[in-house]
Amino acid sequence: MTDAKGIIFAYSASPDLGDLVKQRTAASLPFGGRYRMIDFSLSSMMNAGIYDVGVIMQRDYQSLLDHLGSGKAWDMDRKSHGLRILPPFGLPEFHRGNYSGTIEALSAVITYIESSRQNYIVLMLGNLCANVDLSNALRQHIESGVEITAICTEKNIPSQHYKYVKDEDGFIDEIRYSGDAEGLTALECYIVNKDFLVDMVRNAMVMNQFRFHKEALAGYFKQGGKMGVYMHEGYVSFIRTIDEYYNANRDLLKAENRRSLFPKDRPVKTKNNETVSALYGEEAVSKNSLIADNCWVCGSVENSILFPGVTVEKGAKIKNSILMRGCYVKAGAELSCIIADKNVQFSEDVTLVGSERLPIVVPKGTVI
Repeated sequence: MTDAKGIIFAYSASPDLGDLVKQRTAASLPFGGRYRMIDFSLSSMMNAGIYDVGVIMQRDYQSLLDHLGSGKAWDMDRKSHGLRILPPFGLPEFHRGNYSGTIEALSAVITYIESSRQNYIVLMLGNLCANVDLSNALRQHIESGVEITAICTEKNIPSQHYKYVKDEDGFIDEIRYSGDAEGLTALECYIVNKDFLVDMVRNAMVMNQFRFHKEALAGYFKQGGKMGVYMHEGYVSFIRTIDEYYNANRDLLKAENRRSLFPKDRPVKTKNNETVSALYGEEAVSKNSLIADNCWVCGSVENSILFPGVTVEKGAKIKNSILMRGCYVKAGAELSCIIADKNVQFSEDVTLVGSERLPIVVPKGTVI
């Protein structure tokens, strides 16, 4: 087992995800016809030999609890030092809102971190779509001798995010907050020495600082601190808006992106839902689509992703859409640029058309 403990932040979701996170966190969003968003962070840790992992939650986590179970899918179902669910047990009784920032979330579980027998802590987001090689990142961090290492990418991501600037020696000494700024894009994934993290969190809370980047890290840099950097070279996407969710799913229709996210030597595991294979009717058409098990397709599906249990009746047409588990599309219905949550039903001859820039989200259980 690697000398590292994992912490995954699964306590929040951007309001820009709208109805997709009305009853779930972003970490439990269904993805790619089979997975949940948190599978990527959990699998990255599993592939690096990190089996002692805590998942920080706060609200709307029933869906995530059902998915995680005991952690068996990631070999984390252990009597001790396995997968642990971390509710906000460290917050005062009067606190009823969301965490004000990452520092406050960490402070709520600081005793869990302090009791760790490992010397290194890996911090990851639950809504990060990336297969990170944490084995190499950990090795580089230990060899560099720094207190903290940021995992970054050279990919420019349009949405708001943090960027870092390196000095002449290759260490990070400046943080920027605009997506348009020059610098390395932060995956908001960090490898931190345990004692350093504990001191950072406790000192920040004494000064009523709740934000990891804009307060704790910014203060560290002002005092002359430097941070190591590990470059992630594969596919990466944040899931913070409906557009990002829609585009990241459709990115999987490209073979090069699938190879990057699902390399043979670093598999992505998920909850096992054994079921029958998909069934295709005699007149079914499927073009450039991902169709999961237990689907019944008798119509036309193009450039789309269907989760398990989706039914597409004869004469129905689906293009550029994402249909989650249990959706039913009746004969003659036509869908284009749609994100349908679980168990949505589309009646006969219904036409619903969005656009690739503005896909239509249909909430769970809706009948149209």
